[in-house]
Amino acid sequence: MPTAGRPTQGTCRVTLIPSTARTALLEQASQRILITDGAFGTEIQNFRLSEADYAGALGLARDQKGNNDILALTKPDVPESIHRAYFAAGADIAETNTFSANRISQADYAAEHLVREINLESARLARRVADEFTARDGRPRFVAGAIGPTNKTLSLSPDVNDPGYREVDWDTLVDVYAEQTHALVEGGADFILIETVFDTLNAKAGIMAVRQVEQELGREVPIMLSMTLTDLSGRNLSGHTVEAFWYAVRHARPLTIGLNCSFGATQLRPHVKALAEIADTLIMVYPNAGLPNELGEYDEMPPTTAGLVKEWADAGQVNVLGGCCGSTPAHIAAIAQAVEGLPVRQLPHPAPLTRLAGLEPFVMAS
Repeated sequence: MPTAGRPTQGTCRVTLIPSTARTALLEQASQRILITDGAFGTEIQNFRLSEADYAGALGLARDQKGNNDILALTKPDVPESIHRAYFAAGADIAETNTFSANRISQADYAAEHLVREINLESARLARRVADEFTARDGRPRFVAGAIGPTNKTLSLSPDVNDPGYREVDWDTLVDVYAEQTHALVEGGADFILIETVFDTLNAKAGIMAVRQVEQELGREVPIMLSMTLTDLSGRNLSGHTVEAFWYAVRHARPLTIGLNCSFGATQLRPHVKALAEIADTLIMVYPNAGLPNELGEYDEMPPTTAGLVKEWADAGQVNVLGGCCGSTPAHIAAIAQAVEGLPVRQLPHPAPLTRLAGLEPFVMAS
């Protein structure tokens, strides 16, 4: 876990101001299982917005329908109402509506010049609602600045005839993530959530970006990491198992590590167990509401989802729970009710061994 005032690595060593939000979240997590929020995309679909609603008066050159992130500028009442619904359902953490609010993804909408403004306003909006709910009852609410994987990969070539080709390079991706991180932190995000990690190298670029921003600001910016699995064997797209992923990113000392999206809770069960046994930090898992049906819709009802994730809580495997695709405020309310009063997960204390990661984990014998 990050230590208060730790020096950063690099040629210029800066003593960072510790994060008070990190301390507060750890204190809350020592008392109870915390709740993060649920899906944004499927909730936004319920508003049945037109292209004009998305585009607003920005005058952008391309169709904006489906650009959920831009709603912070054109229809802020939509993400605000979703944040309110999730907090009212019992969430402790709001994830900003910024999954694709990066220069690479926004280029598809000719909106890359608005990246800073989108992230800044999204974080401000979530911060305002979080603080409003905290003021009502005194219970801390937190804002996680959500950073998605972009639609590019550092590890794999999109051209089967040229395995060495990459659509993006390391330095560019670090810069893309740093731009987003700066705006989210300025807007009031407590943590940076690098989520839906399908490529471990992309996640490492995100980690470096946050560390660079820390040095520039002179204060700690806690990192949350969340991997997504692409098949039932428990690997992401770049081929890492959950154990190998943890060993590949443990050096970042994330505040939370976990899984999101991927599948429903049933399919994630063995992988949550494996991660919980080795990760000496908080475990945060927010699965989809089951598997999508033939129409791409999610049918799993809130009591079902809540009952499934409660099994992880009963087994002492999780610290933070929530929902991803298809989940709703009703799902979050059911989860919060199901785990209320259950004992918190205790962090393991693995032996001090050298642990390495290729596609599989490797532990060097002592």
